[in-house]
Amino acid sequence: MILNFFHNFGRYLTMLWTAFSKPEKFSMYYKETLRQMNDIGVGSLTIVGLIAIFIGAVTAVQFSYQLDGTLVPRYYIGYIVRDSTIIELAPTITCLVLAGKVGSNIAAEIGGMRQKEHIDAMEIMGVNTAAYLIMPKIVAAVIVIPMLVAIAAFVSVIGGYAAAVIPQLMSEAEYIQGVRSFFQPFNVTMMFVKAIVFAFILTSVPSFQGYYVKGGSIELGQASTNAVVYSDILILLADYVLALLLTQ
Repeated sequence: MILNFFHNFGRYLTMLWTAFSKPEKFSMYYKETLRQMNDIGVGSLTIVGLIAIFIGAVTAVQFSYQLDGTLVPRYYIGYIVRDSTIIELAPTITCLVLAGKVGSNIAAEIGGMRQKEHIDAMEIMGVNTAAYLIMPKIVAAVIVIPMLVAIAAFVSVIGGYAAAVIPQLMSEAEYIQGVRSFFQPFNVTMMFVKAIVFAFILTSVPSFQGYYVKGGSIELGQASTNAVVYSDILILLADYVLALLLTQ
């Protein structure tokens, strides 16, 4: 098992080294990167928005319940919704969901090309398949996913407002006061650092699973499943490591 891990890890690093080599034709890579940005970013905007609304709403309702009957001021709900969303919920939950949506799609796309021998045909024509198929996806995700995370954080605060103010759990002035209280700009930096690292993981790991897939449709399904599972595990592990490093 340990030898298998190091074998796959070595192939993963080799794939990344090959993927980030100099492009044969920049215009092709540029167009492919734009296409991937549209697929990953615009294609995921709806689900990210829906998740973000309920993240903020549930956080506001839960903390309102926890603070009920205590001496803690009610406006702390807005403060808690803002910080918990920016520091943890927006980057982590958003990227875990995108690992399922985007990651499985990447693994299935590249794995299907491998099984249909499209990759072999491209290599015969002299195309660096690892670079052309993988690098635009990683670059597009690293650019677009932090934008999605920022949108998710903003929408979550609005969701918290709707869940706390409309049912009259607290006044509008109290919620806005909480959102504006004790703000630390470094939390936003932490959010974007997490988003970039998670974006790299949720595209590179599924690309590896699809690029080296063997067999038929059953193996392709297993590769798509493994892509999501491994990406989620690595995202949670990276979240813990980044939390240790960035909060010291």
